[in-house]
This record gives sequence, structure tokens and C-alpha cells, in this order.
Amino acid sequence: MSSKRKRGDSWEYIVKNKALLGKPYTISFTNEEEGDAWVAHLEACLRQGIVPEELSKRIGTFTFVADVITGYLKSGYVPPSDVSCLNVLNARIGTIALKDVDYPWVEKWIAAMKQFHNLAPTTIRHHVGALARCFDWGSKQKIQPLIINPIRLLPKRYATYTEADRRYLEARNAEAVTAGLAPKALPKDESRDRRLAEHEEVEARRLLAGGKPIRPDGSERERELANDFRPAYQCMFDLALETAMRMKEIYTIEVAQVDMGQRTIFLDDTKNGDKRQVPLTSVAIAALNTYFAAVTNDEPSMQGFKFDNGLLFPFFKPDPLQRREVDAKEAKALSSRLSRFWVNLFEAAGAFDLHFHDLRHEATSRLFERTRLRDTEIAKITGHKDLRMLARYANLRASALADMLW
Repeated sequence: MSSKRKRGDSWEYIVKNKALLGKPYTISFTNEEEGDAWVAHLEACLRQGIVPEELSKRIGTFTFVADVITGYLKSGYVPPSDVSCLNVLNARIGTIALKDVDYPWVEKWIAAMKQFHNLAPTTIRHHVGALARCFDWGSKQKIQPLIINPIRLLPKRYATYTEADRRYLEARNAEAVTAGLAPKALPKDESRDRRLAEHEEVEARRLLAGGKPIRPDGSERERELANDFRPAYQCMFDLALETAMRMKEIYTIEVAQVDMGQRTIFLDDTKNGDKRQVPLTSVAIAALNTYFAAVTNDEPSMQGFKFDNGLLFPFFKPDPLQRREVDAKEAKALSSRLSRFWVNLFEAAGAFDLHFHDLRHEATSRLFERTRLRDTEIAKITGHKDLRMLARYANLRASALADMLW
């Protein structure tokens, strides 16, 4: 729908189409016939659900899913863990017109992730969560038709493979076998529940303290594993077990974020983008005091590190002339290096198939086993946004209670 009026020596046209343009679009022409022709062409395009590219760039309108994803990525509100996922989604579904994004489309999209991409339920939830947060942002920007986010209407267990999904994949596998191709297994949720055994923790601490790895024949190897920054690794290990913090949350901590008086660490750069206050146990306080003493006393293994640029740990090497900024690429590379170090240490300690992130699971398990904190209180410590993620820990508390019965 459009209207026009004479304003001085020109004609002003107002074009309205809330679904595609959002707010009314105004344009002026000195020649009325030229203006009538241009607006008639625009209205014809809008009736077909098309926004001309020139107009789309001029008004910054959101026509496709890719437009919303791009706008969201530029907004500065994207949780770090969603960036790579949104880039994948941009390539896969970016060409979908926003006018077609409704609840039936969401159901078809999830079915496609199961039946054509064979994604595991955990991966499906990651994709859906990232796009849901993207559309939440779009809803706040009054982008049509995202005023009501259709993804938020999904029922529980939407990512679980149903009997219909199983039959569909069996039919596809039969066709693949006939064509001489390998069949695909039905994806399952592979939730890691690796716990740190007591003897594994003892041996890991011995190695972190400078002990030499033990060979299969019982003799000691010639060299210890951790020569450089040994106190930092020891403190990192304790913080992981006492706070349930993630690896990146730990190695990006600034000294200013640690409040020993209040016994807390304030995190402003978490995986899901939220800030949270992490309380410190007496063990964590002792570990930090020991670490601060090692740095203050110029312990040789710390290589003269003096909380460079405000960082608590020496693993990340920022530009000393700039404020500490953890570049995403550098952070990923550092996470890989640290992960390899911990895998090597755990293997040397006999804790095979143990990863640093498993310490977060161990720490959360201990909070359930050793305290009477409510699930919501534990979630505030660990940073779990969905209490369903903590549901698998409930049996730990039940087991502890059972041990107290006659």
C-alpha cells in the first residue's frame, strides 16, 4: 500500500508493508510519472514477497534468515559458543525467506537435521539453541515475522529420534545398501559421565608437583611433564575441581576479577555470554594463595611472570601495549594446546580417556554429593542455564542419601 503527496517541487511517496519493510518507507521524486512507475514496480515486487536488492541495502531490511544471522553476529550480543554454529546455519538455511519461517518450517528443519544430516541430538539442540537466541534478538528488533519466535514453541525432547525417524533412516539405509553404499547408524546422545577416580587425582597431583611419570615396568621416566608454569597448572587444576569453571573461563581470568575478601571470582566472559559470580571454597582459596605466593616470590618455573597485563595465568600472551583481548582464533589455539597438555598428563597418571572438561562434570558431581545446595543454587555456580542439564546429577544425591540409611 502506498500514498503520495506534493511537497514543494517534488512528490513524496510513502510505501507501507509491515511484513517486509517493517516501518513505512519514504522516497521523493521530482517527476510524478517516474515516481508512479517506480512505486508501482516496488509494490509488484512486494506482492511476490521480494524486496529489491537496492532497497534492501538502503533500508537495512531483513528479508532472509541470513540477514538476521548477519545482523545478530554484528550486534555484539552473540555468546562465543554460538558463532561457529551460526556460520554453519548461515550456509545451510540462510537463503530461507523470513516470511516462510513459522512453526511448521521449524519442524521440517529439525526433521531434515535428523533424516538428511544424521546429527546427534546434542548437536541438534546446539543448532536450535543458537538460532533461537538469534531470533530472540530479531524479535527485540521488531523484525517481522519474528515478533513471536517460532522456535520457542518447540516441545520437550524435540531433538530425540522418534520411531518415525528410525523407520525413515532404515528405509534410506536399505536404499544405500542396494546402491552399494555404507548404511548410517542412528545417532544417539553421548553424554560423557567420566569421573575422576581418587587414585587418578593423587597421581595427577604428584605429576603436577614435578613427579616423574611411571613406566609400565614401574620405573620412573627421566623427565617430569610440567617444567614451566607448574604452579599455574596446579592452581588451574584446583579451580576446575572446586568451581566447575570451564577451561577458557579459567585461563582468561584477570586478577581484578578475583575477590579474596568476598571469596568470589566474577566471570564476564562465559560460554553462553552471561556474567556470573563464582563462590570459592576453602580449598580454592588455599590454592590461589599458594599460587599468588609462587608469583610474588619469583619461583623459577614461573619465568618472571608478574600477572602481565592483569591476567591471572601466564598461558595467553597478549599485546603488552593494549588491554587484554583474547582473540577468538588465538583462544581456540590456546585451548587446543592446553587440552593436549592435560590429556598427556592424565594419560601419564593412568587416567585414560579423561579430558579437562571432565573436571567440570566431576566438580558438579561433588557439589551434589557433598552439599545440600538446591539445583538452582548449583546452577548459579556452574552456569548451567537449563536445569534439565543438571537432571542427570540428581541420582548422585539420592545415592548419598541411601548410604545414610540403615
